[in-house]
Amino acid sequence: MLKKTRLVAIAAATLALGLGLSACGSDPLSEQYRSADNKNYIAGDGTLTEIAAADRGEPVAFSGKDEHGKTISSEDLAGQVVVMNFWYAGCAPCRAEAPDLEAVYGEFKDQGATFVGVNVYDQADTALAFNNTYGITYPSILDIEDGAVKLAFTGQVRPNAVPTTLVIDKDGRVAARILGKLKDRSILSTLVKDTIAE
Repeated sequence: MLKKTRLVAIAAATLALGLGLSACGSDPLSEQYRSADNKNYIAGDGTLTEIAAADRGEPVAFSGKDEHGKTISSEDLAGQVVVMNFWYAGCAPCRAEAPDLEAVYGEFKDQGATFVGVNVYDQADTALAFNNTYGITYPSILDIEDGAVKLAFTGQVRPNAVPTTLVIDKDGRVAARILGKLKDRSILSTLVKDTIAE
């Protein structure tokens, strides 16, 4: 009887393990983590999440110093639509989408929207070199020391892949998130235009 009970328990444990592994196998972020390919980032797939104005919750407060040592805070940006892009120089999708981000910034910078990068890994010299290489003219908060800016957004929409782009409404609330590289700059343009028009 004891032997039969033990066999049933082993069979149940094996089945549970198999189901658990198959569930993990369908998660692309888990697959990237387990691949151990040393690319040093987890990439999203460009998934867009829009949040209706009624569901946006409280404004997100943040502050940090940019690559020039200037403080940028949510208070300074109040009343504007803000696009925040979480990035770092060694991230291939970040390099690939940089021209699109700069183009959309140029399109809307005089229409009530601004852009702020959040560099999650690099020091100022590396961020400045990236800006020069890719023609980026908007500032980036250097968030490497304490991750305070990333942490500020974690309770609402985790920027848990690099790159992640957030569109923040005039009240300081997250209106949309693109998890991973922009699939098309027109998507971000539409999000910014619609958020300005609210």
